[in-house]
Amino acid sequence: MWRRLRSALRRLRGSPAARPPPGAMERAVVRCVPSEPKLSLRLVLPDGSARHMQRDQAEPLGRALARIAANAAKGRAKAAKKSKKARAEGGPAAGEEEEAAAAPAVRLFSRDGEAVAEEVPNAAAWQDGAVLQVGEARYRVERNPPALTELQLPRSLLAGFPVCPKVSAEFAAPQHCLFRWYRERPAAGGGEGPAWEEAAAAERVFTPSNALVGLRLKLRCTPGDGAQRYGPPREVESSGPVEAGPGACTFDSRHLYTRKVCGEGSLRAVSYNILADTYAQTEFSRSVLYPYCAPYALELDYRQNLLKKELAGYSADLICLQEVDKSVFVDSLAPALDAFGLEGRFRIKEKQHEGLATFYRRDKFSLLSQHDIAFSEALLSDPLHKELRDKLAKYPLVQEKVLQRSSALQVSVLQSTTDPSRKLCVANTHLYWHPKGGNIRLIQIAVALSHIKHVACDLYPSIPIIFCGDFNSTPSSGTYSFINSGSIAEDHEDWVSNGEEERCNMPLSHPFKLLSACGEPAYTNYVGGFHGCLDYIFIDKNALEVEQVIPLPSHEEITTYQALPSVSHPSDHIALVCDLKWK
Repeated sequence: MWRRLRSALRRLRGSPAARPPPGAMERAVVRCVPSEPKLSLRLVLPDGSARHMQRDQAEPLGRALARIAANAAKGRAKAAKKSKKARAEGGPAAGEEEEAAAAPAVRLFSRDGEAVAEEVPNAAAWQDGAVLQVGEARYRVERNPPALTELQLPRSLLAGFPVCPKVSAEFAAPQHCLFRWYRERPAAGGGEGPAWEEAAAAERVFTPSNALVGLRLKLRCTPGDGAQRYGPPREVESSGPVEAGPGACTFDSRHLYTRKVCGEGSLRAVSYNILADTYAQTEFSRSVLYPYCAPYALELDYRQNLLKKELAGYSADLICLQEVDKSVFVDSLAPALDAFGLEGRFRIKEKQHEGLATFYRRDKFSLLSQHDIAFSEALLSDPLHKELRDKLAKYPLVQEKVLQRSSALQVSVLQSTTDPSRKLCVANTHLYWHPKGGNIRLIQIAVALSHIKHVACDLYPSIPIIFCGDFNSTPSSGTYSFINSGSIAEDHEDWVSNGEEERCNMPLSHPFKLLSACGEPAYTNYVGGFHGCLDYIFIDKNALEVEQVIPLPSHEEITTYQALPSVSHPSDHIALVCDLKWK
């Protein structure tokens, strides 16, 4: 059979009748990715049957065309049988049946109208703009056209808060896609369902007004690429209606200082522990840690609305987050902040569902390299930490505790997009939390600073550093003193923070001149049983200086609902925000 089909195809070579006739064309969609062995071809044959073929990329074109011809012949034969049954009397003549079963002529023509040789491999033959002819039908080949693979709306929609869809696409980029938003218009007189009318928005992010409370939203997205090619659109409707927002939030007044992105030579940095859902959604959290917080305000969907509005409103160039659930990063924060021009990367903590996330403004910075570590793993195996490892071996109880911790360090080296000579080492961490764990935190921060030294002094000599995080250390702690002064004495009281049994006296030092850019606020963490300053943005004071510190919310704002989190604040921590400039 293959020989007959190939013979028929060869006889058509050069025949004027085989040239694509004028007229409208259907689509033949080809997906061909170099890393995959097969390409796929989707088209609707003249008999109306949809076909999805998988062919080897290295296979000669002729074999693929022969398969299309065989499929088309099967379709014709089936159509002929249906037609015969439908007739009231008699059947088609023998010649008609033969014609129906015969394979149609199938050829592929390049964009300039030349027939593509059957010996050409599939990967090279199926080019964008080529024309496939199946009998009298013609198909325009679309190779790797923009296509949506995922389109989702958040489950919770609040009036006055940005709605950021999750858009995943192949051969497309969200910034080139077309977005149309629609509002629900309930059907009058008990009709079959709601009608939709276009909302006055054609942007990727839509902020519903109070007038839309009680109504659902619909989004129509058309995938596009930089060459202004567009694929088939997809629509998604919200699962529930827009709900009323909480009114004034703790960050509203802060946004008055951050309406615009910093200018050339400056950057705005944010450090924020956003409270992982894995910790907020426990019975202990609801009844002991945050009993004052309304249960709905601890729900992830609600907090994500507040968090996305807060972060977007800071117009930051650099955002370091702690306690980021992996699913929150993938499904919520990364898509939302991408819409506001920020690229993100995530580092999960060992044996945990949460970790660290660093975002940077893509039109200001590009990522040169990343150097993340888990403290326990680095301390055990990295030659950088041999001296510290040897010292710690004398204190097996402390050593065991340090190695049990899952704390991590995220290090990103960024380069300015406008001045390639300007590079930046951005570090992000979340140290051990226990109030009596001062000695553990000292070991962790020693590993962190030693690793940062390797990156910022050895790999990229003399680049400035910004070190953000939840250090779980107050300004009176040994950890803060060590970072700030460059050394810690072996007799510091934090070496016995958990009693004499876990004493581990050792002097430590580091070479950096670091400054807490936001100073020492009265508190950055405010819960029912504790308030204190635990979060910092440390900067290299030899290369960077502080332009402005965005004021923290007032004490009245923080305590409106007793403590944090609350209906107006998504976390138990407060974001640190400051503007820095190069010296």
